Amino acid sequence: MVDSFVYSQPVKIYFGAESFKNLGVILEEQGLQRAVLVCGRHFGPEAEAMKDSDPRFVGVFSGVEQNPRLSGVETVTALARETGADCIVGIGGGSSLDTAKFAAAVAPNEGKAIDYYRGDRAFNAHSRLAVIAVPTTAGTGSEVTQVSVVSHETEKKTINNPAFMPRAAIVDPVLSSTVPPRTTMNTGLDAMAHALEGYWSINHQPITDIIAKAAVKLVLENLEKAYKDGSDMEARSAMAYAALLGGMSFALPKTAACHACSYPLSEVYHLPHGEACAFTLDSFVKINADDRLEELAHAVGLRDTEELAAKIRELKALAGLRSRISDLGENVDTGLLAEACSVHPLMNNNPVKLSVAELKEMFDALR
Repeated sequence: MVDSFVYSQPVKIYFGAESFKNLGVILEEQGLQRAVLVCGRHFGPEAEAMKDSDPRFVGVFSGVEQNPRLSGVETVTALARETGADCIVGIGGGSSLDTAKFAAAVAPNEGKAIDYYRGDRAFNAHSRLAVIAVPTTAGTGSEVTQVSVVSHETEKKTINNPAFMPRAAIVDPVLSSTVPPRTTMNTGLDAMAHALEGYWSINHQPITDIIAKAAVKLVLENLEKAYKDGSDMEARSAMAYAALLGGMSFALPKTAACHACSYPLSEVYHLPHGEACAFTLDSFVKINADDRLEELAHAVGLRDTEELAAKIRELKALAGLRSRISDLGENVDTGLLAEACSVHPLMNNNPVKLSVAELKEMFDALR
């Protein structure tokens, strides 16, 4: 029986092959006239060509790093202010989208990005530039969430604020067709983590549960195909859809223990975000196994949660992702790693509460 819930998804989603070609039409539909393009270096030449051919694109920042830095946010903020932009178009993986969202929330207001990062100034959801999010990888779901993950000096911070919610998302599977196989696996397992964590989060609710099941099923059926053949557009489209649903499934419930553990795994051992989330994903499937998770396993065509964990391990092995403590380097202190994971706020969303000793035991089992 469903008691009560609140559900909101304010992003207008444009999904389909070649939909990115309609960016100009979408800008017009949204009443936007001056856009700054934000991307990584690989998309830089195309972004510059777009700027040269269409006066609505008034600036380009193509210096987004794999783990986005606050310095990049500051640069985009300054560019948006200098050009009088009314919109920022983020094109790329989660790093580009998070940079665009953060800068758009700062640009029309007083102060610098560092002021908001430190909490000296408050974000205002009613005073921000529009963001058009264009993912080029199938994984982060950042196009439909109000989350931005940005690093400054030695700190990596996840900020969840309504000011970061994009106005629109253009999900074009063609844009992911040239993504390298390892990135395809990393981002695909990130989508899997989003869906599973949204499902087992203590904040889960009926609509996101349904979305999560659909996302998990799509990943199980299509990630291996997309990994083995990047030109398989049916698999690419399915994974783009899975990533979108993954983002929607955790946007309200929020992620939990896998993402909590991903932060020290990324910051200390330099695993890419998706690989860091996948590192503990099968472990937490076992830890969080209950009647609800068994029901999900059945719904996606598996025997039980043991088979779900096994499928995740198989996908990691297929791409040679790091999955053992020994893969992180020599003399890894699992006690310190467990302590770092235990204090992350996202750990509070996990349905099973784990002590530092229990987290250490989980990591020790991966030796």
